[in-house]
Amino acid sequence: MASSDLIRLMVSDSPSAKDVLSSNPGSGFEASEDQEFPQCVPPEPAEGNIEYKLQLLDPSQSRLVHLVTQMKWRLREGQGEAIYEIGVEDCGALAGLVTEDLEKSLNTLKTMASQLGASTSVLRRCSVEPPSESSAERFVAEVLVRKLPDDNQVLPNRVAVLGGVTAGKSTLLGVLSRGELDNGRGSARLNLLRHRHEVASGHTSSIGHEILGFDKCGEVVNYAARTAEDFCDQAAKLISFVDLAGHQKYQRTTMFGLSCSRPDYAMLVVSASRGLVNITREHIGLAMALHVPFFVVITKTDTCSSAERERTIEQLTRLLGRPGSSRTVLHVKKEDDSILAAKVMTSDKQTPVFTVSCVSGSNLDILKHFLNLLPACLSDEEQSKLEEDCAEFQVEDTYEVSGVGCVVGGILTRGVIRLGDDLELGPDQQGSFKLVQVTGLRRDRLPCRMIRAGQVATMAIPAVLRSNVRHGEVLLGQPSHTESVCFEFEANIFALSQPMAIQTNRQVLIYMGAIMQGAVVLDMDEDGLTIGKGSTVKFRFVRNAEFVRTGSRLIVRCARCKALGEVTSITRIHEEHVPTKEECRRKQRASSR
Repeated sequence: MASSDLIRLMVSDSPSAKDVLSSNPGSGFEASEDQEFPQCVPPEPAEGNIEYKLQLLDPSQSRLVHLVTQMKWRLREGQGEAIYEIGVEDCGALAGLVTEDLEKSLNTLKTMASQLGASTSVLRRCSVEPPSESSAERFVAEVLVRKLPDDNQVLPNRVAVLGGVTAGKSTLLGVLSRGELDNGRGSARLNLLRHRHEVASGHTSSIGHEILGFDKCGEVVNYAARTAEDFCDQAAKLISFVDLAGHQKYQRTTMFGLSCSRPDYAMLVVSASRGLVNITREHIGLAMALHVPFFVVITKTDTCSSAERERTIEQLTRLLGRPGSSRTVLHVKKEDDSILAAKVMTSDKQTPVFTVSCVSGSNLDILKHFLNLLPACLSDEEQSKLEEDCAEFQVEDTYEVSGVGCVVGGILTRGVIRLGDDLELGPDQQGSFKLVQVTGLRRDRLPCRMIRAGQVATMAIPAVLRSNVRHGEVLLGQPSHTESVCFEFEANIFALSQPMAIQTNRQVLIYMGAIMQGAVVLDMDEDGLTIGKGSTVKFRFVRNAEFVRTGSRLIVRCARCKALGEVTSITRIHEEHVPTKEECRRKQRASSR
């Protein structure tokens, strides 16, 4: 499938990496060829987790209290992380400090952090041009301040791992999480594969999960922690990877994983020797259409020449730099570049690109440094609003555990769930719910007493049988939910490819959160569906009623057509006729003719 079928882009020239950094007003620092700080940066933002300080020399007690309060606010804005630029004026001018004053300022910053139970680590220290030739050399420093939450519940950044088959996705995750290099024959991926046929073929066919943790100083804790308890005690930042299949045969599973995992970021893995294959182009189009920030990791650089690596980077530059995307490629070659790359991840104008080898270990430390600095996608205020809402847990997997009973796994999208809470599970085929009690909770492989919005967990609900629970159902903490349960709904969708495949009375496959169900197209605009243009389409689920919120994103698939959209309205279940099983069978037979 050609890339033009997905994103309708035309070829254009792409600026260099230096132009990428200098063109981004919110990146914090512009780049120069020797990676030193420029002489001026944008003014200090009023909101967010970045703070400029010219100097912190022997503050008084009242001034220190004010500075600690200010740091506490910046940490809240960054979900436990803040960036301090020492030697920088509020207007953005880089005045710099002499070595003695810089050390005193860093010690004061460390004292401020210790009062909040936080730690500091210097990301980089660079020289700036002195005001006169006779002046002493001056420096500026960039410092990461990190604090573990008071309840020790670290909200992870969820990263979906995309890419074509044989790109090395599972191998890369195995090397990152285990700390042992691959032997060139896939030894690093063995601990991640779940099925025997995956080990035999080397191709992932299911959805895998892996966690990478960093301590307060930015060091990986996976390698030192011997038990899950040690891991959770030491980790101050978590990266939760969702390993998705790259083979065309398993793209249905990949679509479901991308929909239900609700990733904050996407890591696109590309083989340096094979370059951009069709499935990779599809994944790029999906990430862009879903507005998921993504970065690219080019693997297997030890098996190809430098010319082949440059060819792959050039392919990415041409694809991402076309009109309609207008992204520029930032080739990350050293740690200074990774700091800048982390700052531009929330922008839709730059795409960081890493070149690594899982056999030789080349540039893996730079990738880890970048992952350690990935910013949180939600502010503290947005996170608090989600937690104040009524609980909503999406069921993605079901298990039967001996001595426990039915266990469901998924993600808590809203609210807070505590051990012993009474929740309502549903909807079933008729749209009804049943009352269940949470008798067990596990998060990050450990028992816990509470989970918060945005966390992935498993919970025991022994009051029901596993056979009576399906993925796509929800666990709700509110008694009134009939307004969101429906068979029929309308959505505004646009096609990424082959729009003529979606027509009235055709059956399509709907991915919406943890929902994966067939639906019939009841009605659509007279003009039909065209690439890049929105169209209002009315759908009806074939088998079961579902819990659907207005504004939910969905992926529609029909044959080789893929479309994305957003739910605009629903028809409440008590306002429509509930089909019987025989009526569902007749509709399926009619749609297949």
